[in-house]
Amino acid sequence: MVCFAVGRNTGFRYSRPSSLSAAPWRGILSIRVIAVQNVSKSFALFRNPAQRVRQLLPGGARVHEFWALRGVSLRVESGEVVALIGPNGSGKSTLLQIVCGVLQPTTGRVLCAGRVTGLLELGAGFNPDFTGRENVYMSGEVMGLPRRLIETRFPDITEFAEIGEFMDRPVREYSSGMYLRLAFSTAIHVDPDILVVDEALAVGDAVFSARCVRKFEQFRIAGKTVLLVSHDLGLVKRLASRAVFLVDGQVRFLGAASDAVNRYVGFVLEKQHDTGEERSNAGTSASFRHGDGASRIMDVAITDRFGRKCSAFEAGDRLCVRVQAEMRKDVDDPVVGLLIRNRIGMDVFGTNTRVEGIEIGAVAAGDVLEVCFELDCAFARNEYTVTVATQYRDGMSQDWVDDVASFRVVNAAEIAGVVHTPTVIQYSIRQPSAAAKEAQPE
Repeated sequence: MVCFAVGRNTGFRYSRPSSLSAAPWRGILSIRVIAVQNVSKSFALFRNPAQRVRQLLPGGARVHEFWALRGVSLRVESGEVVALIGPNGSGKSTLLQIVCGVLQPTTGRVLCAGRVTGLLELGAGFNPDFTGRENVYMSGEVMGLPRRLIETRFPDITEFAEIGEFMDRPVREYSSGMYLRLAFSTAIHVDPDILVVDEALAVGDAVFSARCVRKFEQFRIAGKTVLLVSHDLGLVKRLASRAVFLVDGQVRFLGAASDAVNRYVGFVLEKQHDTGEERSNAGTSASFRHGDGASRIMDVAITDRFGRKCSAFEAGDRLCVRVQAEMRKDVDDPVVGLLIRNRIGMDVFGTNTRVEGIEIGAVAAGDVLEVCFELDCAFARNEYTVTVATQYRDGMSQDWVDDVASFRVVNAAEIAGVVHTPTVIQYSIRQPSAAAKEAQPE
């Protein structure tokens, strides 16, 4: 059944697009939960209220249009967590509001299968004069849930929100964190098929954020769909299987979350450096590359302690990453660094010559700089990628190459986390004394 939300977290209505016959539509929904089809959204901008009135009249004033989205297409499968990332003003929140039905697209359409619950902004859908308890019941009823079902789920909502006695206080007395806890807890306990979240975790504390992350993972395992906006790139790489990188209302990249994050970071750095364009990856194989071109990384090799190229290591082995860069300009004291990420793109370890106290000095154009990073392989069993960069002392990139090389760690031991630290465990077993035995109750 097709569902379009008509409010942020205030329910849904059922509809079938008239241009689609029933049979093909059922086939689409059996595969995809969200289908965004060539969606664009424009807003009329007025210089003053009088211009808004004049444009309603025949021959009225011309209106300037701002296009928040242009030709966005996206398909999300059941059980996927998809993130929208990009700079402020790129259209992320506008797209979420269209998916929830809060806004209607200027062109294109959005098709959603199942119940949509949205948490788009703090306080949306709650009456500040009602208590938390009253707002929970009101939200559930607007979403179409029977009151008896809400009563059944209310203890779970209360436990997840953890706002204590404030549940029976007016919502206007809540802090932003308490407001978020209750709104999020209500949204996830109405059994949504699609959960839409816009930066909701930004105002939560660390404990609540961790609880929400676990809930997202449970949603994914249960086959539910999550569409979220977040500026926490680490969270995006941890949660999302795919990500959409939006710039100026257009899709700049759609693919693996780690690749999208790399491109976003590159975009931000290039904007700071005012280079304005992505450069080719000639000479190395990388997921993304950026920099001002003052130097160029020509080769990256991972070797063992004897200098032999190696792609598999055990914990405790000596690992060497050799970076060769050709200088295109004279550079005073360049910095060379590396960053190691795990399989899902999470940063595990990073360092550079400046951090390690190494001063390279002046390097002339045409020189080839070679730096070798030697470190003990203290990582848990997993697959890892290596990102390398040449930079200036102030951190601006000359050549940054994401995921240019990879290796895997093949420890036999099952270690939790990402670091395998040699651990010495001591233990003892003490027998209780005779006096302690006598003091024990029968």
